[in-house]
Amino acid sequence: MESHRDEYRPLFGAEITDKPLFGVTNTKDRVINLLVGLVTVLLFGVTLLSAFFAKTPPRGLNIYFIICLSLVSLSHVLLIYWYRQGDLDPKFRLLIYYNAFTMVLLSICALSFFFTEY
Repeated sequence: MESHRDEYRPLFGAEITDKPLFGVTNTKDRVINLLVGLVTVLLFGVTLLSAFFAKTPPRGLNIYFIICLSLVSLSHVLLIYWYRQGDLDPKFRLLIYYNAFTMVLLSICALSFFFTEY
């Protein structure tokens, strides 16, 4: 039976390491990532549910708003996926934070629109 190091031989004779992709992540970065992700996901979920259940029947403008917010979130998730795969530089982490902040602001805007009487 071959060992793990013999089974996966690197191209060009480099040494196989179990080093993280962008260096060591510290606890502070993980907490920030989890906090930003949790706030963004919770606000997006509340906005998604409010678009359909705030008023019955749901208005078309609410549905349109949530479709636009969903498209922004899909690009955000794709950016996070590419970052975790190592296809993006570590400097793109700031862009991920910016997109999360934008999604939070859009969700707050959508919620205020959904619950405003006119």
